[in-house]
Amino acid sequence: MRVKQLAVAGILLLGLVPSAAAAPVESTATSGWVGSWAAAPAAGVAGTDNGYPNFSIRNIVHTSAGGHEVRVRLSNAFGRTPVLFGRVTVAVAAGPDTPQAVPGTMRTLTFGGDREVTVPPGADIVSDGAALAVPRDGDLLVTTYTPTPSGPVTYHPLATQNSYFTRNGDKSADESAAAFPEKTAVWHYVSGVDVRGPGLRGSVVAIGDSITDGANSTWGANLRWPDQLADKISTRLGVLNAGISGNRLLLDGGTYGVNALARLDRDVLSQSGVRTAIVFEGINDIQQTPHQADPNKIISALKQIATRAHDRGLRVLGATITPWKGWRSYTPQLEETRQAVNRFIRTSGLFDSYIDFDAAIRDPADPQRMKPEYDSGDHLHPGDKGFTAMANAVPLPGLR
Repeated sequence: MRVKQLAVAGILLLGLVPSAAAAPVESTATSGWVGSWAAAPAAGVAGTDNGYPNFSIRNIVHTSAGGHEVRVRLSNAFGRTPVLFGRVTVAVAAGPDTPQAVPGTMRTLTFGGDREVTVPPGADIVSDGAALAVPRDGDLLVTTYTPTPSGPVTYHPLATQNSYFTRNGDKSADESAAAFPEKTAVWHYVSGVDVRGPGLRGSVVAIGDSITDGANSTWGANLRWPDQLADKISTRLGVLNAGISGNRLLLDGGTYGVNALARLDRDVLSQSGVRTAIVFEGINDIQQTPHQADPNKIISALKQIATRAHDRGLRVLGATITPWKGWRSYTPQLEETRQAVNRFIRTSGLFDSYIDFDAAIRDPADPQRMKPEYDSGDHLHPGDKGFTAMANAVPLPGLR
């Protein structure tokens, strides 16, 4: 789903300008690592052909599971040249919406024992583990320092969260907020945080579009439906958000990411300790131009995702597409496509279980619309209360 361009201070730092199938074999996290936070890389920042030389970027990320050891994932997925990270650090944030670190929590990460690491174009990397008491449902600061020119900077456009940066060299190990005077509304380079600790079982990954990404939720409040799901489920499971605003099942979308089939391996199947995948895509195939009015093509893509995830031993939960009457591209003919896809999700037995997001937030008096109290106002994206209803609709016994 398309969302409004966010205004960001600074230069080009964006915008600087139950029918159950046969149960699969359960996944086990043999390494002990469990995903606690994720943001799917979506594109390269426009106008960053030189990268961000001499920048330190302090990304604020919100954990689900906690642990006593941490590691960080970085991405150059949309870069065209190698990027050198001169230093990468992680620390516990001193509070919400601040680049200030809790004293004594700053850790310099290594990669194969080395502080510096060069990431080839198109590649993702993961750091070595570092001892750190990572809070559950808390904020971490992941800071990258890039000393030299590189190329287009891989980013996630809709953070719904402030992060901070400086153009004045390596401040990655500074605990002070004063070292990071400028704001950005996106996440740069960082794509995941894993934790390790006693009792952790694995992670749940939700692949989706702007409704999963949290479009129109309260800024900085971590009220996306996956965040609210994380607040409800066992402390032994992490919840990872692989939503990208505007994303589609069948077509690429520029800053809206590559299609879900193309990004499935990176954003879902390769996540640490993943046990369950929630698939909530399809409305953009229907409502965006070019419109996909044939439900069988959308259903075919869902079958592929379920098959590939089952082959990796994951449980797969399909989610029905939510109401959208009143949105600018709504037509009765395209609504028939949504209804046909939802019938398939509910009745086919393709998924181990399904989540009826449609039923959870539709208006009984006009089922093609959202309930007014759940609507953010544009008739496509739920607001905070709608996201609460969606989180409440997820069958917790299906997340194991």
